[in-house]
Amino acid sequence: MIKARLRLRLMAGEEIAIGPGKADLLAAIAETGSISAAGRRLDMSYRRAWLLVETMNRCFRSPLVEAAKGGAKGGGARLTSLGEEVLESYRRMEAKADKAISGEVARLRRRMVER
Repeated sequence: MIKARLRLRLMAGEEIAIGPGKADLLAAIAETGSISAAGRRLDMSYRRAWLLVETMNRCFRSPLVEAAKGGAKGGGARLTSLGEEVLESYRRMEAKADKAISGEVARLRRRMVER
């Protein structure tokens, strides 16, 4: 099967502020309410997930994710309103970019060998 994968990344200096993996992590945090559960869902360690969250929070004017420390009822995490906005905007950008290149992708597909 031949398919195109566009990987859109927004950079803040040398750091990736948001890209496909970070968008997936934001979506998983929104769904699970937890950085560790989101990391597990995406087959990444808690440390890796936390480092990605820290990078995103550092790259924007205010945090995208707020985390609560554990305790008797455990911790948790949630997207801030900016985090929700960034995720929605990023997904719209992905869809627009895919649509914009679809004609060229179709032309190239016709010239490729199916594998």
